Amino acid sequence: MEEIHLLVVDDEEVVLESCDRALSSQGYRVRRAKSVGQALQEMEAQAFDGVVVDLVMPKQGGLELLKIIKQRWPQTQVIIITGYSSINTAVESIKLGAYDYLSKPFSPSELLLTVKKALEEKGRILAPYASDHELPSQMIFDNIIGNSPRMIEIFKLISKVAATDTTVLIIGESGTGKELVARAIHNNSRRKDHRFVTVDCLSLTPTLLESELFGHVKGSFTGAFSSKAGFFEVANQGTLFLDEIGDLSFELQGKLLRVIQERKFIPVGGTEPQETDIRLIAATNKNLKKMVETGVFREDLFYRLYVVPIFLPALRDRKMDVPILARHFLKTFAGRDQKPERKLAEKAMKCLLSYEWPGNIRELENTLERATINCEGEEIRPADLPEHIQKFAAGLPAAPESVEELKRVKKELRERAVEDVEKDFLVQALAAHHGSVSEAAQAVGMQRTNFYRLLKKYRIEPPRGEKDFEEGAEEAK
Repeated sequence: MEEIHLLVVDDEEVVLESCDRALSSQGYRVRRAKSVGQALQEMEAQAFDGVVVDLVMPKQGGLELLKIIKQRWPQTQVIIITGYSSINTAVESIKLGAYDYLSKPFSPSELLLTVKKALEEKGRILAPYASDHELPSQMIFDNIIGNSPRMIEIFKLISKVAATDTTVLIIGESGTGKELVARAIHNNSRRKDHRFVTVDCLSLTPTLLESELFGHVKGSFTGAFSSKAGFFEVANQGTLFLDEIGDLSFELQGKLLRVIQERKFIPVGGTEPQETDIRLIAATNKNLKKMVETGVFREDLFYRLYVVPIFLPALRDRKMDVPILARHFLKTFAGRDQKPERKLAEKAMKCLLSYEWPGNIRELENTLERATINCEGEEIRPADLPEHIQKFAAGLPAAPESVEELKRVKKELRERAVEDVEKDFLVQALAAHHGSVSEAAQAVGMQRTNFYRLLKKYRIEPPRGEKDFEEGAEEAK
């Protein structure tokens, strides 16, 4: 087998020794460096397949070395070592091109697994199965269903962020499964044996919400006949999920910011601050950036929440997941009602695939539950679906009443067919190249700006995230 060369960079001898020992045991050829300068000397002398570097070192740290490597040796995989206090910077390193990061303290097995995955992605060693679908076997994703490229990327991000205490902001339309993602992060974290507490910021008035969040002492207001613990106290050592954070009043936004910064809160009517140890996850279906611009959402709170954003795609943008979601729901209904599992007739499935699903996954679930009740045989047919889905989703307009109308309808159907082909073309190109727009465009012989224009036209979000898409979209203007 061809030798694989790795470089470990850390100013602590004990870290260098432990990493060297673990990696060498697997047959890797390992070199050490105690500074960025020494690391660059090593890299100029020979080629390395991967570099494991500490984020914080005297003079220059891992971020500086990462930028140099990506400029001079872009094929070299970089893995960042980080402590808890610098986890936000480690996440930023992923955006700058690092393959992954390891949080101290990490075990030899964690190091070896991360290095193995990095080398598999680089093509230096063969993966046992497609790396796009490789996820830790112990991960628990509850009822988050999907195998589209975008969902695979989300599963990977959940697995990375769950191992940290970093604040997460989940962004997506209503019905896309934001709470399910939050629960998956909690269930795969070190806090999984403690409480997961959900707060709906939309359903409570500002006065009541403050009492619910921070608790209150006896006699603090009319009706406070006894003291009550708030969600920050109840969720201590666990995870607090603030749903619809965009609906939080401006006054409460300030109080929440102080709790995030100080990890302390004062109950309503109280005087003594109480400490809290919680993992904070927030979710919204609103554009918080625009709310900051218009002055209705605090900019300082936005950046406190916007540490690791997870963008959930609408169901219309991941229609390849509709069949697997449908089968999951039908199986769930059968088990719950103790009845035979219904199947979807081919024409009924075509209806589901053609409909735009403004209510997203929640609407799909409700639609199939209603269809299960209406269905009299073993198969769900188009007639069992709601009438508006039958008519709209079949893709067929009403019968024309004149020759001119017939011509218009025929033209519309041809344009619709072209759009379907273009959408499939884009999705398949992205999937074949792991979500890289540049690589996909090059492979199909299209200019990157034209590829981005089509993505924007059909509202397709590349798996590698919002920043890459926005940059390309800006070029395409």
